[in-house]
Amino acid sequence: MVSCSLFTGDVPVTDSVENSSYAASALRSWRQIVAKYQHASVRKSIVQMCTTLIPLALNLYLMYLSLPVSYWLTLALSVPAAGLLVRTFIIMHDCGHGSFFPSRMANDIVGFFTGVLVLTPYKQWRRDHAIHHATSGDLEHRGHGDVTTLTVNEYLALSRWERFRYRVYRNPIVLFGIGPIVLAVKQRLPTPGETTGRKEKWSVWLTNLAIVVLVVLFSLLIGFWSVVMIYAPVFMISGAIGIWLFYVQHQFEDTYWDRRPEWEYPVAALHGSSYFKLPAVLQWFTGNIGLHHVHHLSPLIPNYKLQDCHEENPVFQQVTTLTLWASLKTLSLKLWDEEKRKLIGWRDLKTRQS
Repeated sequence: MVSCSLFTGDVPVTDSVENSSYAASALRSWRQIVAKYQHASVRKSIVQMCTTLIPLALNLYLMYLSLPVSYWLTLALSVPAAGLLVRTFIIMHDCGHGSFFPSRMANDIVGFFTGVLVLTPYKQWRRDHAIHHATSGDLEHRGHGDVTTLTVNEYLALSRWERFRYRVYRNPIVLFGIGPIVLAVKQRLPTPGETTGRKEKWSVWLTNLAIVVLVVLFSLLIGFWSVVMIYAPVFMISGAIGIWLFYVQHQFEDTYWDRRPEWEYPVAALHGSSYFKLPAVLQWFTGNIGLHHVHHLSPLIPNYKLQDCHEENPVFQQVTTLTLWASLKTLSLKLWDEEKRKLIGWRDLKTRQS
C-alpha cells in the first residue's frame, strides 16, 4: 500500500531535487517556507463557515420559493447555490487535510456534516485524497483520485475497443456532464481495496444514512420532487465545476509525470499543479483552490492562507499559470508523451505516428 506520510508534510527532499535547475535553493527549504502558514485560525474558519453555509441555506430557500413562479428562475438561482456548494466542499476538503481547525475533532465533525451536504463520505474521501497527494504525478501509482491518463505507449498497446472506451472517457461531455453522476453513485459504496479500513466503511454507511434522513425530512416538508428539482441542478453544476477544477489543475501541457526513483514530491507539487488564476469572485466561490501548487506542496495550509503564501514567496510564482481562457485549451490534451515530457492531443498523436 502507498504510504501517506506525505499527507502530513513529512516528505524527504532528495539530492536530485537539490540539484534541479528549478529554484533549487527554494526547494531545499520548502518546509521552512510553508511552516508559518500551516496554522488554522478558528475565527477565520468560523467566519468562512458562516459566509458559506448561511447563504447556501438562504439560496436553497429562495429556489424553493421560486418553484411555483418559474423553474427557469429556479435554475438561475441554482448557479450561485452551486458555487456555494463548491465552497462547502472546500471546507470539507480542508477538514480532511486537518487544516481547517486546530482540533482534529472539530475537523472531523465539520468534515462529516459538510460531506453529507456534498454527498461525499468524509473519512473515505480523506483517505483516498491523501493517497492522491502522496502519488500525484507518479506514473507508477496512478488511479488514486486522478483523471485517468495513459501514456502514448500504453494507449497504442490497447485493443480497438479499449481505445474507444478511453476516448469516450476523456470526452469533455462525459467527464463533466456524466462525471458528477458517476461519482455520486460510486461514493455510495466503500472504495474497494486495501486503502479502505473499518473507519472508511463506516463513513460511507453513516453518510448514506444521513443523506436518506435529510431527504426524507425535506420530502415531508416540501415534497420529494421539490427536493429533487432544487438539489439536482445545484449538485450537477457544482459537480461539473469540481471535476473541472481538479482537471485543469493537473491536466496541462507542461505538467509533471515521472517514474520512481526520479519522481520527486516537491517537484510534482510545483510542476504538476497549476496556478489557476481566477477572477476574485470565482476565487472566493472556489475557496482559493486555484492556488493548487501551494496546496499540493503543503496540504496543511488552510485555504484562506494560500494566497498569502503564494504572494510572499517568489518560488511559488514561477509555476504554470492558467487563466479561464487558457484553461479551455487543456481540453484537447489526452495522453502523456514520455519522450517529449508533455501532455498531447489526438492530433499530436497522429503527427507522431506519420
